[in-house]
This record gives sequence, C-alpha cells and structure tokens, in this order.
Amino acid sequence: MVISALSFLAGLLLVQQYPVLPDIKWLIVGAVVAGIIAWLRYWQWLFFVLGVLWAIVFAMHRLSDQLPEQLEGVEVQVTGTIADLPEQDERRVRFDFIPRDGVYATNPSGTGAVIPRDGVYAANPSGTGAAITRDGVYTGRGDRPVAFENVATIPESAQQLPAKLRLSWYYPDQQIKAGQHWAFTVKLKRIHGTMNPGGFDYERWLFTEGIGATGYVRPHQKPVLLGRDSAWNSISVWRQSIADQLSLILGNSRSFALIKALTIGDGSSIIQQQWEVFRKTGTTHLVVISGSHIGLVAGLVYFLVLKLWAWTGWLAWPPQRVAAVSAVLVAVFYSGLAGFSVPTQRSVVMVSIAMTAIILQRNSRPFNTLAIALFAVLLFDPLAVLAAGFWLSFLAVSVIVYAVSGRLGKLGYFWGAIKIHWVTSLGLSPLLLLFFQQVSLIAPLANLVAVPVISLLVVPLSLLAVMVMFVSSMLAGKLFYWVDHVLQGLWWLLDYLAELPMASITHASPSYWALFFAVPGVLLLLAPIGIPARWLSLVMFLPLVVTDTKRPETGDINMTLLDVGQGLSVVVQTTDHLLVYDTGMRFSADSDMGQRVLLPFLHAQGIAKIDSLIISHGDNDHIGGAASLMRGMDTEKVLTSVPQLLNEYAPTECVAGQSWLWDEVKFTMLAPQQAFVSENDNSCVLKIESKHGTVLLTGDIEATAESWLVETYGEALKANVLVAPHHGSKTSSTAGFLRAVQPDYVLIPAGYRNQFGHPHQDVLAGYRRVNALWLSSADSGAIVVNVENNAWAVQGMRQTESHYWNFR
Repeated sequence: MVISALSFLAGLLLVQQYPVLPDIKWLIVGAVVAGIIAWLRYWQWLFFVLGVLWAIVFAMHRLSDQLPEQLEGVEVQVTGTIADLPEQDERRVRFDFIPRDGVYATNPSGTGAVIPRDGVYAANPSGTGAAITRDGVYTGRGDRPVAFENVATIPESAQQLPAKLRLSWYYPDQQIKAGQHWAFTVKLKRIHGTMNPGGFDYERWLFTEGIGATGYVRPHQKPVLLGRDSAWNSISVWRQSIADQLSLILGNSRSFALIKALTIGDGSSIIQQQWEVFRKTGTTHLVVISGSHIGLVAGLVYFLVLKLWAWTGWLAWPPQRVAAVSAVLVAVFYSGLAGFSVPTQRSVVMVSIAMTAIILQRNSRPFNTLAIALFAVLLFDPLAVLAAGFWLSFLAVSVIVYAVSGRLGKLGYFWGAIKIHWVTSLGLSPLLLLFFQQVSLIAPLANLVAVPVISLLVVPLSLLAVMVMFVSSMLAGKLFYWVDHVLQGLWWLLDYLAELPMASITHASPSYWALFFAVPGVLLLLAPIGIPARWLSLVMFLPLVVTDTKRPETGDINMTLLDVGQGLSVVVQTTDHLLVYDTGMRFSADSDMGQRVLLPFLHAQGIAKIDSLIISHGDNDHIGGAASLMRGMDTEKVLTSVPQLLNEYAPTECVAGQSWLWDEVKFTMLAPQQAFVSENDNSCVLKIESKHGTVLLTGDIEATAESWLVETYGEALKANVLVAPHHGSKTSSTAGFLRAVQPDYVLIPAGYRNQFGHPHQDVLAGYRRVNALWLSSADSGAIVVNVENNAWAVQGMRQTESHYWNFR
C-alpha cells in the first residue's frame, strides 16, 4: 500500500510541473496505457499513471471554472452566499462568495428575496420561505400576500460566473457574516497576483481553493441583505456563531486571536508580530487546529468513554467499540471546526482507520495507515500537493513513526517527548528551508513546553468552554479566564525565546539537488544506533547548508524589478553589496509589500543585510513597505527625499551629486537638486553604471523634472535600461526625455488593471518610437536584468517560471 500511494503521489507531482496542461487526446492515450499496465499487472506503474490522469482531469475541471475574459472589469449583479468566515481589517472586509442563479426583488419595506428561476421558492431575511408565482412578482405567506417591487432578473452574464468568488467590500456599512445571502453589484477580474522569486504564489493558492475570480463590491447600487442560512445546515454558519460568541465573552482579551485559532481554526486575527514569534520558535503548528490536536482530543474522548461506559455496566455494546465510534465522531466534529483543512483531514482518516481496527479487532501498521490517509486526501483533492501544509503534515508524522516505532529501547515520557520534538525539528528542516527559508534552532525547547500546555490544558479547556458557552456564558467565561492566563504566560516565554541570539536562522532556498541528498541524510541520521556509517548523514547535509546563490561578477549587477502591484521596488546586487530602491505599498497595519514580497525575496537569495535603502519619495506605493523591511533585515544606510517621514531610522537626504562605488559599479544621484512643487518631481533619481550597461531609476518624476534632467545632464542621461517614470503615466516619459535616455529596455512597474490606467497607450507609443522594448510587471511578474553570454538579458518571471495555473 505504501508503494502504491507514493506512486500515485509521484504521478500527481509530475503534472504540477507542467507550464501548460496537455490536451484531451493525451488523456485518451493515458487511459489506454493504464489499461495495458493493468493487464500486465504492474500495479505501481498503474497507480503512477492513474495519478497523472487524475491530476490532469481535476486541473482541467478547475481551470474551466474561471471568469471569462469578456466579463473582466464589467459590473455584474450577483446574488449568493458568504461561504466562510470573513477577514476584516481597518479598510475592508474580504470574503469568499458563492453566486446563486435567480431573480432578485425588493418588497415595499426595502428587504429582498432571491427567487429561483423556476419561481417556486424564496427565502426572506428572517429565514422563512414563501411560495412564488412563476412570473416572480407575487408571493404569499399564509393568508398575507406581499407584493414585490423592483423585480430584476439577474443578467445572463452572471450565469457564466465561477462557482466561488473572492470579494472585498471597502468600508462596509453593514456586518458581513458567514452564511448570509446578499445581492451585490460587483466588478471582477481574472485570477492574478504578484509573481516574485521566493514569494507567495497567490494565483496558486486561489486555484487550489477553487476560487475562479476576484473583485470588489460596488457601492453605488446599495448591497441588500436577503437572508441567512441556518446553523443546522451550514458548518460555516456554525463556525460564525462560535466566533460571535467568543467575541462577546472574551471582549478585548489579548488571547482572543489565539483562542479563536485553536477552537475554530481561524487565524486571521493573529497579528504579524505574533506570527513572527511563532515562526522563530517553531510553534506555528500549535496555533491552528492541527493533526496533533485532532489525535489528542480523539484519544482523550476514547479513554473517557471507555472508562465511563465500562463503569455503567451496560455492556450490550462493547466499551471499546462505543469509545472508538465516539472518538471518530469527535474527530470529525473538531476537524469541521477547522474547516476540514489538509492536516485535519489526514488526522481524521488516521483516527478512523485506527478506530476501525479496534472495532474489527485487527492490527494495523503505522505506515499502512499513513499511506491510506495519503491516498484518501489526494483522491479527494489532488491539488493538496501544492500546499506547504500537506508536506509538513505528512512528513512530520512519517518522521515520528520512523524514529519511534520498532525500537527495542523504551524511553520515559520526558525523554520520549524530547526525542519526538528533536526528530520532528530535524526532519522538517529541509522543507522549512525550501518553503520559508527559515529554521528555528530553539524549536525543540519551545515545543517541549508549548506542546503539553496547548494540548493538555488550552485545547481541552477551550473546547469545553465552547460546548457550554451557548448554555452558560458565565461558566464559559470562567473557563476562558484560565485559558487566557495560561496563554499569556506561554506567550511571555515564547516571546523571550524568540529574542534570544540565533533563535532562528534564515538561509537561501536550497536546490532540489540539495534536498535529494538531505532527505536520505535525515533518514540515515534517525536510523537505529546499530546502523553503520551514520556519520555520513552529516556529509549529506552539507549541500543543504552551504547553498550559495549566484552573484554577479565584479563590475556587473543583477537587478530585479519586483512585482509589487501598483507600486515600485527594485533590488540591485553587486558582487558584495545590495541596494533596495523603494519598497512598495502598505495595505494595513499587518500587511505591506515589504513583508509580503521584499523580505521573502531577499531571504530566498540568501541576503542578510541591506547596504543602502533608497526611498524615492513619500507616496504610499513607494514608502509603504519600508518599516517592515527594516524591522526584518539589518539596513546600513537610508537615503530619501522625505527624511521627515523616516526620522526614527536616521536617514540621509538624497541630493544630486551624491556618488559611491561598489565592486567597480558606480552609483550617482542625479536628482533632486532643487525643490519642485510636485512631490513626485522631487523623487530621488539614481543612475547605475556597470561594465555591461547603465540603469536609470526615476521614481515618480513627471514632465517638469524630466525637462530639468534633460537640460542639466543632456547626453549623460543615456541608459540601456530605464525604469519607467511614474509607472508609465501620461504625465511622464516625455518625448524629449526619451530621446535623451535612448533606452533599449523600459521596465514598467504597474499593477494589473490598475485604476489609473497605467501604462498609458500614448506613453507606450513613445517607447516604440525610440525603438525601446518594454515589459510591464503586471504582465511579466518580477523582471530580472542580468548578464548572460557577456551581454545583458532581460526576462520576466511569467515567461520563465509559469505553471498551468498562472495568469497568462
């Protein structure tokens, strides 16, 4: 079973490497091959081919459920349901929305109803139903008829919408809750996210979640609340009710976010600072409902029911079977609270198999149980292999089983716990470096304390409080009072450990060749003591540790225009130095491009220090990520045209004439020299001269500053690569400026379908007139400029690294 499950997994993985899915004829060929293999009884190869076929069919179905291009940017009236718990910040609420087909109408009181197209049923805001005549304009409830007004059929375009949308409602004037039915006017766009080396692939995440379009609610046609599902027929409403009760009982408790994460698996309220502490201490897995929590609660229920049922003396059903069934039901219940995430799916399957073995009085091997769980998860959702949680979850259990089972010596509880935490931290380290470029060195110590506290105190007490809070909020409040104090004490310890020197290390992403040696190295190191040559495992770890990123030669640069949406951020590397020019936008107190894009990119490149950070001017789309960037990485020097906005970092004002030399590459500040009325025109303008060419970084300068630069520098402005002024706006890239620069390439930092219409078509025509090739980050993702074959190469990440789910 283990080999078959791994073969199926390998087939799924192969398909995820495709830039484009094969067409239908290859499915037919694959089916024929599978039939031949089955006839020859090569079962492992059969499971491999079945994995390939299943992955392709599933991906084709998912890709077919995406927004048609003709509906992009069009206002569409939709009715539907809030699918899950919404995410709220100071500017917006974001939620998943499931559109429904139907007719919308309002009654004289202003409330509304959705009438299905067969015209026989509708739900009003109170949740009750009403009979509808087929013309959709009259309804009666009992003997009290109600005439509906403003009857409007949802347009045919709404029938082409994907099954699930990801919507944002900016500054909403009503509360959004899971299970609510709404009528919205929305503007949608196809799946599109930023694409950067080392960054989070938002398009992949949306694809795996089954979301076919994103968009926002338009305010000019007021959204109408139509009704709400009952908690009895919707698990999302059930979770929402628990979240609302937690808010009432816990109020402003500092542990509210953690308690909500541990009870209903909603970590959206955990702030960035808390996530950073959990990452540094290796305890992230404890603050959401994980497989270990499911197994623990199921085991506790099994033990209690077994003892209580035997104590009653009512043995018509054996206590072991009653306890096993109860454990499975509780495991499913707790997994449902977490929204059936991959780790909880795996745990539920494993608990079910173990309990079934008890009921049938059969023995089961741990790896066979794990293989069945693996096969079940992949059969249900083959795209689970694209999530880091899938790999970390299954590998953690595999490493524990491998290191603990079948050993002759038996360790006590304390030493056994130490061994489990040590082997888990060691076994997961290659994947943690691959996914997050960070490994916690104090994870075994932190988990030794945190695991029993969370598992034996916090989770059981929190679940007990949840079960009683709808009956007695006072009793639930007392239980949560103790949970809150325990969590505050644990937080103090984790925060202290996270601040220790070398609490965690960051490292460049390892290559797949390094992983190829490191994974067998882990197995050899954790093998029983009698296995010879275990010391070779340390040698096999060396490629993982000494991974070295490619650096430019002396006199050359590597430059990356990062994809930060409608904003700007450029990273320039010389042989031994690094410069960051602008940092993208800040969205909220816990979200900005410094934290979301810049830091992951720098960590993936193995960068430990920024030698110079230049903030061109004070607009949010240029300065927004600066604070997060400097908190997350040592920064030696800060240059900016707005030093008053960065006083706490002791900045130096950028002034024309500043110059420095790094590794035979010359950096010269061309502007500002005089104060212009427009802050955009006061942007820091930087010229970079390397032995293979020149780059000009211009910030948001417009026509006035461009004219001044031409008059002041003339032909000295000439550059091979120009980062487009002001995102390619109509007020910049004047003809005289372009004639002076004479760029070979123009890189345009612009967001996809941005509200400003950047880059303007007239500006693009100007680039063509000077024979410049242009690339936009909206279409190309991150754009890399480096030296290949002794000449400059300019490439967009979407052209070199795309997969079949990425926008094109």
